[in-house]
Amino acid sequence: MTLLSLLTGAARAEPLKVGAAAPDVTATADDGKPLNLGDVYKSHDYTLVWFYPKALTGGCTKQGCSLRDAAADLKKHGVAVVGVSNDTVELQKKFKDTNNFPFPLLADTDKKVVKAFGQNGIAFPSREAYLIDRSGKVVYRDERQTDKQAEKVLAFLASKKS
Repeated sequence: MTLLSLLTGAARAEPLKVGAAAPDVTATADDGKPLNLGDVYKSHDYTLVWFYPKALTGGCTKQGCSLRDAAADLKKHGVAVVGVSNDTVELQKKFKDTNNFPFPLLADTDKKVVKAFGQNGIAFPSREAYLIDRSGKVVYRDERQTDKQAEKVLAFLASKKS
């Protein structure tokens, strides 16, 4: 009964909502060095933190390549991009190198980042993305995007200018 209670309680984790403070959390990047998300937020107009279940898989590759292909447009809007999954540093590096991603991938093996963003941390991370402004506030959130990830973020950013 206690185990069931823990599992169902964890499964009801609430993702961060628009307007919430984004977590200032550190994880190891694909280069083996720690990366503090709070520092990234402060040094860019926006930071896109995108979560994916598993490196080098179909949907996750489409999601990452969407962001890679739109990197110049995202940069024009002042967006830094950071990917997150529970994969090891070695697998994150391979995923990045294989797909020529111009942004860091965090190896959240202890699930500290996914839990800080409101995911349950029981299995693989959910496919979602958060756009965070320089002040550290979530301004946009989406979920279940693959090859349309960048398109959706850019559409949101365009709507802010009109």
